[in-house]
Amino acid sequence: MTMINGFISDWLSHRRVLHHMLTDVTTEQLGMKPWEKGMSLSGLVLHITGSMGMFASTVQNGAYTPAVPSIPFSTIEELKANIEAETAQTESILRTIMPEQLDQPIDFFGNVLRGSVLLQNAKDHEIHHKGQMFIYLRIAGIEKLPFFVSRG
Repeated sequence: MTMINGFISDWLSHRRVLHHMLTDVTTEQLGMKPWEKGMSLSGLVLHITGSMGMFASTVQNGAYTPAVPSIPFSTIEELKANIEAETAQTESILRTIMPEQLDQPIDFFGNVLRGSVLLQNAKDHEIHHKGQMFIYLRIAGIEKLPFFVSRG
């Protein structure tokens, strides 16, 4: 259990930053795209949160498990509430993962990876997209942004 608890702590130190990044985002900025074919700001947020949930469920179930569709929203406040709920749900799933599930091989689109490696890839994926989110927010004119990791 120690390994999964350490993973959860490390992951939350990054996820908490995503919550803080949205402090100054307005509802009007949610549809902003840095280029025509890019994801919208809200789409990127949902991709980040939904992906970690998908990876956690996949490790929990031992086989690819699609992401749960996000709850519809129309305001930044509703999006923030959704992120809080998705974070809590993902943390809950992660807390059920046993050491043997971390060691089991899982076929993930033709790549066979141990559960622990899949979760590390998931965290790396979240960090990658969080970096993109920093750029989105700068383009949107938001100047006050948090440090990339929360150690508090």
